[in-house]
Amino acid sequence: MAKSTRRQQLEAVALYPVDWLEERSGLVGYTKWFLFRKVPHDISWAQTLGAATLTAFIVQAVTGVVLAFYYKPDPASAYASVQNITEEVTLGWLVRGMHKWGASVFIILMFFHMARTFLFGAYKYPRELNWIIGVLLLALGMLEGFTGYLLPWDNTAYWATVVGINLNATAPFAGPFLAQFLQGGLDIGPDTLAKFYALHMLLIPGAIMALIGLHLYLVVRLGVTSPPWSSSSAGRPRPETDGSRQGLIREPGTPASDGGQE
Repeated sequence: MAKSTRRQQLEAVALYPVDWLEERSGLVGYTKWFLFRKVPHDISWAQTLGAATLTAFIVQAVTGVVLAFYYKPDPASAYASVQNITEEVTLGWLVRGMHKWGASVFIILMFFHMARTFLFGAYKYPRELNWIIGVLLLALGMLEGFTGYLLPWDNTAYWATVVGINLNATAPFAGPFLAQFLQGGLDIGPDTLAKFYALHMLLIPGAIMALIGLHLYLVVRLGVTSPPWSSSSAGRPRPETDGSRQGLIREPGTPASDGGQE
């Protein structure tokens, strides 16, 4: 049934901003390429660990921004500001609890995600770079948790930070310089809290977001990894191999499809 003239006009008006944006930026086409792609037909819940980890990071980012509105990175006010968030700010106890326990959830999900990647062989060609990025994300996530541990500025956080900095100081060559940089001097003090706050709120989250963007790009470009027992790979049929190298021939730039061990 042909569309009426009135409906065609309404659709043209509704799609005009989208067409305007696509003509000038290409973002619409890229978004479609990113969201709509073929995936293996026999994937399982194990493949959702990456999305769950991303969701945990988004929760950490949102709750962290909310906490930053009320937190005061000053040794004389830090602990009192944390108590104010917990006891006085509307739903502050919930936001702080989500951020505190969400940090552990984020790290645990990253470990599970990397374990699934290893067991499924998804770190092999051509996904070695994505595996390296995942390892860097794990290290940055743990460093993010360490820098955030000092921010309440209570006794537990203070002495945990003393231990952490002293461990860094034992590293060869750069250890003493790194410890002195983190402390802001010879002892832990106001400069230490300011540096940890800057690392926790600006530098490390920025690096994590950049690596997550690159990680997602490579996932979309290379396809979703099938389970080892799968007969398909990223929506494509398994290549036929008859004892020769015939089934291994592929077009240049096309990722290998070796039965889920991509």
